[in-house]
Amino acid sequence: MSAHTRAAYQRDLAALAAWCSRHGIADWKDLDHGHVRAFAAHSHAGGLSPASIQRRLSAIRSFYAFLQREAEARNMNAAGQREIVPANPALDVRAPKRAKRLPRTLDADQMARVLQTPPVAAEVADQRLAIRDHAIMELLYSSGLRLAELVGLDLDRLDLADHMVWVKGKGSKERGVPVGSRALAALERWIAVRAGLAQPDEMAVFVGQTGRRLGPRAVQLRLADIARRQGVPVKLHPHLFRHSFASHLLESSQDLRGVQELLGHADISTTQVYTHLDFQHLARIYDQAHPRARRNRR
Repeated sequence: MSAHTRAAYQRDLAALAAWCSRHGIADWKDLDHGHVRAFAAHSHAGGLSPASIQRRLSAIRSFYAFLQREAEARNMNAAGQREIVPANPALDVRAPKRAKRLPRTLDADQMARVLQTPPVAAEVADQRLAIRDHAIMELLYSSGLRLAELVGLDLDRLDLADHMVWVKGKGSKERGVPVGSRALAALERWIAVRAGLAQPDEMAVFVGQTGRRLGPRAVQLRLADIARRQGVPVKLHPHLFRHSFASHLLESSQDLRGVQELLGHADISTTQVYTHLDFQHLARIYDQAHPRARRNRR
């Protein structure tokens, strides 16, 4: 699992342990189906989203699968008694239904305006950082990278000669993604000045003022600041570039399987959300253009 997933599971199990402590449950063997349902309900009442509750349940299921494997491996405990780990108590517990929300995107013209107005030195105090920020935005949109894939990118995974970037996605699965010509030019400008910032032993493509790998939060803050300065009407965040990449690509190509491969989705159902975005686009065109569409006429 990725470091991000491990950290999330650790937080989830710590929350469960704290809940068990408050309810007098002192041993993992004592946790049953009803307890897990109550823990999920408590999480929901505390304002946790259905997606986060689903992840908590996934963490519990994975943890109990681990406990069962460990018990089978040892078979007997130190006192010579057979260790007992109950059936996985989270197996049939479901999270509240998630509201279907379509990801927000910028249309092609809006994205072009964002990318054609790159940050300048006066805004970020260092021209090299402005070049870096522009390269980050171009690469996010050109290749549809996740934030973790972007900040985890090393120099040896860039193949500028072949216009490719190799990234490690969820589940540590590696995939190659094309890099568009404008993103390639922005990356080349950044690589040319990167040496003046990066520490000699740093392999990360994108570094901060300390010369070390740029963190996810730093990228989020930079994009939010750029949006504020440019007057972008929506919150500019890394996944907005990924959503726009997928939506625009599907709109032009109609190749759902190809978009799935480029995004690194294990399940095509995850990619299918973008077909709804495409339908909305077509519906707007119909409403605007068809003589008998639902336009208000005077």
